[in-house]
This record gives sequence, structure tokens and C-alpha cells, in this order.
Amino acid sequence: MPRPVWSGAISFGLVTIPIKVLSATENHSISFHQYHLEDMSRVRTRKVCEIDGKQLTSAEIGKGYEVSKDTIVAVTDAELDEMPLPTAKAIEIAAFVPYESVDPVRMGEGYYLQADGQVAAKPYTLLRKALERNSKAAVAKFAWHGRERLGLLRVQGGVILLHAMKWDDEVRDPQQLAPKAVDVSDEEIDRAVLLIDSMTADGIDGQDWATDRYTEALEQLIRAKAGGKKPPAQDEEETPAGGQVLDLMAALQESVSKAQAARGESGGSGEDATVHEMPKKRAAKKTTGKKTASKKSTAKKTTAGRKTAKTTPKKRGA
Repeated sequence: MPRPVWSGAISFGLVTIPIKVLSATENHSISFHQYHLEDMSRVRTRKVCEIDGKQLTSAEIGKGYEVSKDTIVAVTDAELDEMPLPTAKAIEIAAFVPYESVDPVRMGEGYYLQADGQVAAKPYTLLRKALERNSKAAVAKFAWHGRERLGLLRVQGGVILLHAMKWDDEVRDPQQLAPKAVDVSDEEIDRAVLLIDSMTADGIDGQDWATDRYTEALEQLIRAKAGGKKPPAQDEEETPAGGQVLDLMAALQESVSKAQAARGESGGSGEDATVHEMPKKRAAKKTTGKKTASKKSTAKKTTAGRKTAKTTPKKRGA
């Protein structure tokens, strides 16, 4: 497990639970350095004073807030640590809410909360079991890195998980981004629902599509170039041509067929059509077949008539 990033306590009424905070996620992305293309020497970022041009160390750099163009207020780390915040060393639970009532757009990074010591084990377990039994999440306040934050506590895998959250005024109003009102038929909605049903999975874990293919391809590229080989060619997926206007119903139907084929299901079944009130395809196929057969029969008669008409003039000429 990673090293704790913070330590303090959960404040739950009159109960105090000492905890350690550990990051719940880890970054597997490949990082690059910057190099000078001419000689491949390393390019580094250096912190230099803009007045005397001197390169500075971390000990020589402090924080400041620019009040005006010529006025900067310096703020030290000690002053930030001494601010009268009750949440400076505690995750203070303010209320309990249904988990589904929390908008996911407000949720940020996740952190595991670990009971700090044997004394904390019992109250930690008590809070975890209480959250599990009533299916609630705890909304809390805590202070990290010089600012107070809003957080959400929930249970996952027998451990209490803390999500950093956005304040109300940090979430933008989406109304201005909503498209103008358009007419959508019930048939189109039913077809879209059928597509959703055909693409529904039990979860994300273990799914083939839940794989970082970009990082895999990047690793192959680096290994190939490091070994003096040509990078492997990547398979190109078929994509619609740019600017192509597609029939919505046809696109939905084709998407459903592809999704069902990928899951090993047969598309266009009568049961699906009945459940989702879709147009009956079987009747259309039968009618089409009769028309086709009728057309073939008519074509044969017409051909025979043409042959007879060609033969008759020859006899008259004879």
C-alpha cells in the first residue's frame, strides 16, 4: 500500500476515530521528459528570480497573493497551519445523505481511510457497519493543503472511502449547454433503449473494453524504438466519413445488430420487437419474399413472351 498522505481523525458526534489517509488510485500513465531535438540533451525547468536572474532553491521561495500590481501580501506556511479551522486535523461529519442523491460531477479523487491503531478499530468498524446498514453516505468537511474542503464518506470493500468534493459554487450550471428542443419519436426512443439493453454489462471490472489500449500501444512503441525496430502498425477501426449524414433509425438498428453480434446474440428476434414495441420485421421479410417471387415469375413470363414475338416474324419472312 502507498504511504499515508494525511493523518488525523474522523469526528462523528462525540466519537473520535484516529485515521490515516491513503490514495485509493494510482497513475500508470507513461511520463515523458523534454529534450532538445538537435542533440537530445535534457531540457529542464528552472525557477529564476526575474529581478536579479538568480536561480532559487525551494527554501528561498514563498507564497504570496497579489492584491494589486505593485502590492503582494506574503503568507507563510506557519500562518496557514495556525489558521483557526476546526477541520485542520479532523474529518468532521456534518450530515448523512442517500448516496444516490450526490451528483457524481461533484466527486473528485478517492482516498482510503485506515484505522490508526488498535484503539481506533472498534469505532471505525462501528461507523462502517452503520453506513452499510442504512445505505447512507456521510458528508464531511476537512482541511488539506491550506484550504477547507467538502468530502463524502462511503463504504467500499469493508473500508471507508473519502471522496474530495466540489463546493456548490464550483459546479457550473449545465442549462446553457443543453441543445435546443427537437422532436424525437417514440420509435426512435424505443430503438435507443434496445441499443442500451444490448450493450448493458454487470459492471466495469474485468471487461475487455476497460483496458488502457493507448498505454499498451505506447509501451510497444517505446520497446520497438529502443530495440531499433519499426513500431508495430496499429489496427485501424472503421469510422464514419466526416460530414456524412446518417439516418438515425438506420444507425440505431445497425448499432443494435453489431452489439448483439458482439455478445453472441441473434438480432431482430420477435421477442425483442414485442417487448420494445418495435416494427415487426418478420412480416416485412415474408411480404418482401412474396413480392420478389412474384417479380421473378412475371419476369419469366415476359421473357418467354419476348422470345415468341421474336420467333413469329422469322416464320413470316420465310
